[in-house]
Amino acid sequence: MGAREEILERIISALADEPAIPEVPRTYRRSADLSGQAIEAMLVERLEDYQAHVDVVSSAGLPGTLETLLEEATGYVVPPGLPESWFDVDGLRADDRRVTDAPGHRLSVPELDALSSVVTSSTVSVAESATIVLDGSGDQGRRAISLVPDQHVCIVPASSIVQILPEAMSRIEITRPLTWISGPSATSDIELERVEGVHGPRRLDVVIVTDL
Repeated sequence: MGAREEILERIISALADEPAIPEVPRTYRRSADLSGQAIEAMLVERLEDYQAHVDVVSSAGLPGTLETLLEEATGYVVPPGLPESWFDVDGLRADDRRVTDAPGHRLSVPELDALSSVVTSSTVSVAESATIVLDGSGDQGRRAISLVPDQHVCIVPASSIVQILPEAMSRIEITRPLTWISGPSATSDIELERVEGVHGPRRLDVVIVTDL
């Protein structure tokens, strides 16, 4: 008998009596206890505590805000599903700095690295932990585009903000490629000195849109 067969035999033997599976207690909080405005304020406060820059605007003010945030960008990538209306301002309309990463035109890592910024939308945001979740949908794109450029401009519809994680999980399709973002990429592993941009964007700009 080989090692593999021996291990499997031991597992089968250990499970022979078919022990009952205990019911998992679910007494943790599963819904918000704050109002919508208080939840949004919590998200803003905690994102800023994570060193992210946050703007709160209406959909009418979104193009102008994006224009300001991308003012110094040498080039930026967008997923194919972002609404063109978000770029409907003189400085971004027909912008030759904008590159779309789409099926049939996937940018390589060196090509992404040559772009300074990325603009995506988001699926859901958790105020309590200041976590933004991307799920690879058409307006968020594949994971690589949000991890390689140095600046991530992330659009957060106010309607997608929840207070706690269990609320977020009910809105997420767990089989999708999820990216969880809590502030700019950073580590304090080396002599407890905070270093940003280690394994993702160095700068996170979050735009909360009140009427999306």
